[in-house]
Amino acid sequence: MIEFPQYGIYPRWPEDGQGWIHPDDISVVSKLLPSERVVRRESFDGTYYHCRYGKWTFRLRPALWLQIKAEDVDVGDEVETVGLGLERDLFVGEVIGMYYVRRKGRIAYRLRRADQNMPRLFLREHMRLLSEKQRVRQGEIEHPTPKWDGSGDRIGFSD
Repeated sequence: MIEFPQYGIYPRWPEDGQGWIHPDDISVVSKLLPSERVVRRESFDGTYYHCRYGKWTFRLRPALWLQIKAEDVDVGDEVETVGLGLERDLFVGEVIGMYYVRRKGRIAYRLRRADQNMPRLFLREHMRLLSEKQRVRQGEIEHPTPKWDGSGDRIGFSD
């Protein structure tokens, strides 16, 4: 049983030409592949894998590819960068590219901030998905509950 989605790259063009690409998708695939772009396989219909890279969808027959462990971030996701000391500027942006860096064995992400593409690439630990909510722990201080008639307990302040 194959589980989807799967992530990976097509680093080389197969020797057999374009027969592995669905005829309607040749123009899209020829712009994206071969490359270090991390492609998402979403399903298999028995003949073609249905793939996605951002807004582009295409169909490919089974071919040699390098499968990569997913990091729960995809092209199109909105993220917030996480600072590293004073080294990074914090901002909210959109993931516009995923690239596999072989020498690091990691996925690097290209981000867009407003209408500007950021020149450097980010790793997963340098950003947080906006859908990841932080939890606030239960408070330890007992606060008095106010009453509508003004008879509630007051906190005394020392001058």
